[in-house]
Amino acid sequence: MNTAPKVAIVILNWNGVKHLTTFMPFVAASDWPNLQIVLGDNASTDSSVEFIKSRYPQVTIIQNDQNYGFTGGYNRVLEKVEADYYILLNSDVEVPAGWIKPVIDLMESDPMIAAAAPKIKAYYQKTHFEHAGAAGGYIDEFGYPFCRGRMFYEIEEDKGQYDQSGEVFWATGAALFIKKKYWDEAGGFDERFFAHMEEIDLCWRLKNMGYKVMYCAESEVFHVGGGTLNTENPFKTYLNFRNNLLLLKKNLPYWRSVYVIFIRYWMDLMALVRFVNEGKRKDAAAVSKAHVNFLRNVFKREPIKIEGHSRLKGMYKRSIVVEFFVKKKHIFSALDPKDFY
Repeated sequence: MNTAPKVAIVILNWNGVKHLTTFMPFVAASDWPNLQIVLGDNASTDSSVEFIKSRYPQVTIIQNDQNYGFTGGYNRVLEKVEADYYILLNSDVEVPAGWIKPVIDLMESDPMIAAAAPKIKAYYQKTHFEHAGAAGGYIDEFGYPFCRGRMFYEIEEDKGQYDQSGEVFWATGAALFIKKKYWDEAGGFDERFFAHMEEIDLCWRLKNMGYKVMYCAESEVFHVGGGTLNTENPFKTYLNFRNNLLLLKKNLPYWRSVYVIFIRYWMDLMALVRFVNEGKRKDAAAVSKAHVNFLRNVFKREPIKIEGHSRLKGMYKRSIVVEFFVKKKHIFSALDPKDFY
């Protein structure tokens, strides 16, 4: 009798036949005794669905009637998937056969663990970490996310320096393991985010509910990154700035959020000026648009946060911007461990 938890790998796809052709063979070879592979399709207009039907008949296909983005797409697909664990996996990730077991073993060891991620390394430079998640996600007091192994544009080589599994602040959406019951309890993704930082918001909500988010060093995957919106896309700039403000408003205590968002507006203004000086006027306009959108919705009521249960493990008590750009601390190990909750 199979007693292993049921695991569903769920890949959200939108016109990604190129990535599916390259990476689905690795996903299909994943070694877990009670596994379902699901392709959730956001109304693709390429040959993605036909490719999976013809080459991988064992894969369950769930089709949305339109492109709901990363957040809305996953919310609608996962409503139709029954499993003990979901793995939200980007379509541009190479996985080794045994990548699932170490993460599930870690999560099974503690009922308070809600979500986790493996080590994320770069597909095109496998000796180095990858921007999206590296060796676990952290956040500073002003809401700037960073990772062990990746701070802003500085990406470290993996020399085993972060081979210790443990609690972090957020787990990357590129390969996010989450227990279904906690996904349901948290209400899934906030669809206002559309894409970018939605996994940080989900993890922060889980931590505000008293649960743990983990990094599993014993499993590693290789991520291409930038598959949907490249780093030079002004829409991505807009989402990053708008979503970051929304993240703070939703998850910080009220008066703390007022103070932090006030400071962030001035910090964002400096980023806007930098974009202008670099000739990136569309990115500068995207920052302004993000602020306008946020202000239009600033008085919208948010769900009441559970007081007294928040887990701040993984939050940095200082400004990572100051540490990186002023004090020139460009790698995670240069930060003082005492400055973390």
